[in-house]
Amino acid sequence: MLKDHIVFFDGVCNLCNHSVDFVIKRDNKNIFLFSSLQSQNAQDTLKDHHYPQEKIENISNIVYLRKGKIEIKSTAALLICWDLGGLLSLVPIFLIIPTFIRDFFYDIIANYRYKWFGKKDSCRLPTKEEEKKFLT
Repeated sequence: MLKDHIVFFDGVCNLCNHSVDFVIKRDNKNIFLFSSLQSQNAQDTLKDHHYPQEKIENISNIVYLRKGKIEIKSTAALLICWDLGGLLSLVPIFLIIPTFIRDFFYDIIANYRYKWFGKKDSCRLPTKEEEKKFLT
């Protein structure tokens, strides 16, 4: 499997984990791989792609490594929908909204995600069927 579509997510965030489950269930093309931002793999890979270390440690947003390019926040979420295809490929119509507006709302959700959706004590462990989708 190529590593052209890697989703880096906060492994202890319930909202983030539900989002990963959502993508896995709809990944009919079997293109997505996942890695928690807390993992060494994420830190090494993102550093290799010149993503700032302090943003990795802050874990403030979803990061999508898409065909060698880093996408973050609302753009990452919309492009993941695009890459899932089907009806979800219509969602990126919201890319016409300026990034600073989309990310304003994204940041509100990101800042309150633990309060609103909860937090796990440790990172998500993939099921046996999911193991091949997760980078360690």
